[in-house]
Amino acid sequence: MRSLDETGIWTDGIEGVEVPGYDRATVGRGIVHIGVGGFHRAHLAMYVDALLASGGAPGWGICGVGVLAADDRMRDVLAAQDGLYTLVLKEADGTLTPRVVGSLVDYLYAPDDPEAVIERIAHPDTRIVSLTITEGGYAIDQKTGEFDPDFPGIRADLDAMAAGSAPTGAFGLVVEALARRRERGTGPLTVMSCDNMQGNGDVARRVFTGVAQLRDAELGAWVAESVTFPNSMVDRITPATADTDREALAGRFGLRDGWPVVCEPFTQWVLEDHFAAGRPEFERVGVQVVDDVVPYEFMKLRLLNATHQALGYLGYLAGHRYVHEVAQDPTFAAFLRGYMDDEATPTLRPVPGIDLDAYKDTLLERFANPGVADTLMRINYGSSDRISIFLLPVVREQLAAGGPVERAAAVVAGWCRYAEGADEQGREIPQQDRLAEEMTALARAERDTPGSFLSHRGVFGDLGSDERFAGAFRSALESLWSRGAAATVADLA
Repeated sequence: MRSLDETGIWTDGIEGVEVPGYDRATVGRGIVHIGVGGFHRAHLAMYVDALLASGGAPGWGICGVGVLAADDRMRDVLAAQDGLYTLVLKEADGTLTPRVVGSLVDYLYAPDDPEAVIERIAHPDTRIVSLTITEGGYAIDQKTGEFDPDFPGIRADLDAMAAGSAPTGAFGLVVEALARRRERGTGPLTVMSCDNMQGNGDVARRVFTGVAQLRDAELGAWVAESVTFPNSMVDRITPATADTDREALAGRFGLRDGWPVVCEPFTQWVLEDHFAAGRPEFERVGVQVVDDVVPYEFMKLRLLNATHQALGYLGYLAGHRYVHEVAQDPTFAAFLRGYMDDEATPTLRPVPGIDLDAYKDTLLERFANPGVADTLMRINYGSSDRISIFLLPVVREQLAAGGPVERAAAVVAGWCRYAEGADEQGREIPQQDRLAEEMTALARAERDTPGSFLSHRGVFGDLGSDERFAGAFRSALESLWSRGAAATVADLA
C-alpha cells in the first residue's frame, strides 16, 4: 500500500492512517459502478474495501465509470492517486478518523472511450453494475412512474445503437453491454441501484428494460427475465468536500489527497438478496441483507430524507446555512420532530428490528453534528425530484387517511418561497434544480395568482386541487411572506 506525502507523490505509510492491507494488484473487477461521487466512495466502496480487508471476496473490486463531462476531474484525481482516496469520519466533537480506501481498482471515463466501458460491463468477470446517478437521473415520467423514452439522452443512445455506434449515456452503455453478454453467452448480471428512491431496484428495472425493449424486443424480454434489480436502502450523510477538509488532512495527518471524502460515522445499507450472478458476502461487514427492503425504505425516505427537505428551505430562509445550525435550534428541532411523529410515522410499515423513537432521536443527533458541516444548499439541490420522492407520498397517504399535513404543507411553502430566488434579506438564492426556471416563474406568480406553484402537475400531480392541502400550503406561504420562516416554524413546532 502507498500513501500520499506532502508533495503529492505516493510513498510508504503514514502514521495513524488506516490503509489497505490487501494486495490490490490481485483484486478482480466484479463490480462496475456508474457515478463515482462522494456518496459512492463513502458507502459501497467503503463496504467493499472492508470486505477485502477482511480477506473476503478478492474478485469483487470496483471499476468506476464516469459518464458526465464533469467527471473528468474524478478521472484525473483517481489516476494521479492510483485509485486510492481518503475517507474521513467526522465526529461531533471534531475528531477526524481517516482511512485510505483501495476498492476502486480501475476507472473508465465514458466520454473518452465508451467502447471500453461497454466491454468492461460485458466482460465475464463483471457480475454487478451499481449506480449512483441521483434521484432525477432515472428516465421516469414523474406523473405515471413509468419509463420515459423521451428523457434526455435516451433517444441519442438508441440512435447510436441502431447505427452500430457506441452509446454514451448510463442506460445505453449498460444495455449495449447486456446485448453483447446475451449474444456471447456470457449470461446476465445484476443492476444494483444505490440511489435514494422508493423501490430503486424496481425503478431501475423499468428503465433498463424499457431501453432494451426499444433497442430489440428479444433483448428486452431477456433483460426482464434474466437480469436482477435488487431494491436497497442506503444511508450515510456525505457533504461535499471542502478545501478545509483537504487542509485538515494535510495539517493533522501529513496526507495530501486531491479529493478526499468526508462523512458522518453512521452508515446503514439494507439490501434485497436478489442477484443473478452471485454477490459479495456483504453480511460480513454489516450490511443487512433481507427479503423485503420496503419497510426500511419508507423509514429512511420519509423520516431522514423528507426531514432534510423540511429543514432545508425553511432553515435557509431563517438565515441558517448549515444543517447542524437548524437542528440545534430548539424551535426547528421541535418542528422537525413534530413532522416525524405526527405526519411521517403514521405512514410507515412496521420495521423489523428498529425502534422508531430511538431512530428519530438518532436522526436529530446526526443532523446536529457540527463536524459534518453539511450545507443547506447541498440538501436543497434537485428540489423538484426530492420533494416528489421524499415528502409528497407522505402528504398523499395522510390526506387519504384524514391525517395532518400542516407541517408538510409548510415545507412545500418553504420551497415555493425559496424558489422565488431571494431570501428574507433580499439576497439571491441560487436555484439548483432541473426545473428551476419553471418553478421560479410559478413561485413568483403565486403572489398574484394563488395556486400557480401547485399547478405543476409533473411535480404535484393533483395535489393542487386538494382543498385541504392547498389551503394549508397557502396559509403557510402567506405567513412566510408576512412574518418570516422563524415565526412560521414556531407556530407549527
